[in-house]
Amino acid sequence: MATSYLLLIIFSITTIIGLYKLFSISGESSWKALIPFYNFIIWLKIIKKPWWWIFLLITPGVNFLMYGIICLLLAKAYNKRTFQERAIAFLAGYIYLPYIAFQKGTTYVGPEDERKLQPSMAREWTEAIVFAVIAATVIRTFFFEAFTIPTSSLEKSMMVGDYLFVSKVSYGAKIPNTPLSFPFAHHTLPATEHTKSYLEWFKLPYFRLPGFGKVKNNDIVVFNYPDGDTVAVYAQDQSYYQLCRDYGRAVVWNNKEINPQTDKPYFGDIISRPVDKRENYVKRCVAIAGDTLTIKNQKVYINSKPAYVAATMQYTYKVKTDGTGFSPKTIDRLDITDPIHSETDTSGTFYVVNLPNNKVDLFKKLENVKSVEPIIERTGDYNPRIFPHKATYKWNNDNFGPLYIPKKGTTISIDTTNIVLYDRIIRIYEGNNLEIKGDKIFINGKQTNTYTFKLDYYFMMGDNRHNSADSRYWGYVPEDHVVGKPVFVWMSIKEDNKNIDARAQTGFLKKLRRSLFDDPNRRARFFTFVSEDGLSRSYLLHFIVIVIIISSFVYFKNNKAEKKK
Repeated sequence: MATSYLLLIIFSITTIIGLYKLFSISGESSWKALIPFYNFIIWLKIIKKPWWWIFLLITPGVNFLMYGIICLLLAKAYNKRTFQERAIAFLAGYIYLPYIAFQKGTTYVGPEDERKLQPSMAREWTEAIVFAVIAATVIRTFFFEAFTIPTSSLEKSMMVGDYLFVSKVSYGAKIPNTPLSFPFAHHTLPATEHTKSYLEWFKLPYFRLPGFGKVKNNDIVVFNYPDGDTVAVYAQDQSYYQLCRDYGRAVVWNNKEINPQTDKPYFGDIISRPVDKRENYVKRCVAIAGDTLTIKNQKVYINSKPAYVAATMQYTYKVKTDGTGFSPKTIDRLDITDPIHSETDTSGTFYVVNLPNNKVDLFKKLENVKSVEPIIERTGDYNPRIFPHKATYKWNNDNFGPLYIPKKGTTISIDTTNIVLYDRIIRIYEGNNLEIKGDKIFINGKQTNTYTFKLDYYFMMGDNRHNSADSRYWGYVPEDHVVGKPVFVWMSIKEDNKNIDARAQTGFLKKLRRSLFDDPNRRARFFTFVSEDGLSRSYLLHFIVIVIIISSFVYFKNNKAEKKK
């Protein structure tokens, strides 16, 4: 890491030295090269490119490309226009700019008039590809990003296999914390297991562009996983902090034992990730900053009032039958996708079934079903996996809180009892030095019994309440972790139902055909808009009609033009 920072400093210094001299040659004041960001604006002025190109220099995935392009254009403005000179400027501008700046005879001739050029096919293709990469990256970073629902935590509101677009403008796009990164990759380079796709030489503080609104209660939100700041590379689907609680930190860091199922270590190296490179999660925001949340026997209360309950919200039920199981036809008709398994207690054998609210009554009417009872963790039963992971707070999945959700600018009293609720906020999310000495609390070296929050926080939960790792397990979601809002499902692929399908996973095209033609429930999810109540009607047919009309218009127009020739 030290080497990386040293190289960044060297590259920056050499570039500034080159600009210092080149600015004076072009008639600009040399001192302008010494002011960060402003020197790039002057640079763009010299090569006669719009000032907003500076935003492309902080857009992850295209900033390296843009730096090479503006180095090339600057070299051409000083009459360095051979193929060799352009190639060196593009690939090693930080060396070439100071070289031409102090070369005898260097003069400013202005940018090349590209309108007079006759570009070759190779150049046309290169420019088209570069433009496509830049445009797609800018759209992905600041406007919309494609996203796939990976888990069943929001089933049936958002289902595994839903392909959707996430709006970054709904809450305002975040300026990337790590703008130096590989295009179209989140945190790992393609074709590698855990090679970082980003560089941490240069980081930007949290800043969010203006959006259309703020996160509201019951919004479905995509966010960066708060516990994902530290990751065990071979157990990335699990919380590192929960692994440490389960096995001990020393075991997680030092265990070299090989997992026989993967032929790799159980945990592997421990790495850290910046906010914008943590895994993307999608949940429902049940409580916003300033709310007080309580869960009593599965029912959620916000500020002592019952919270919104979606018709498709799922809970786990204890189902007793006449001894028979459930047919594949029944499972498919009721759209039961979470695995069904049997258990035994003092009352006998029963099935554990995850059911959405709107299917419970239908399930009770099945001929072989004798009783359906909700499985509820009792009040006072301590679950060590539940936030804040202290026995003094005897909370569980179904009985939780009351918990205040911190709001920016609000000051609260803190002591050695309630500090466990806020220590991660104070230390990690807001970057303070927190120490507890006896019954005294020190923040940044000063003893205190109050704390004022710097950010807004949210409490996220999955609609599949007993099959969702959410804020009940890892606490608050800071505002700087919020990515965007799901707005449009353009495709939904039905995975093989584990309850009725024992064969190997089928191919993607076969799943697509089955989803479109054999399953009306999945087909109804194609081309739908997302709301807090679920999905809108499908606009797939409308899309097909529009495509046919446009294609027909283009065909007949081209055909008519050919006939005229």
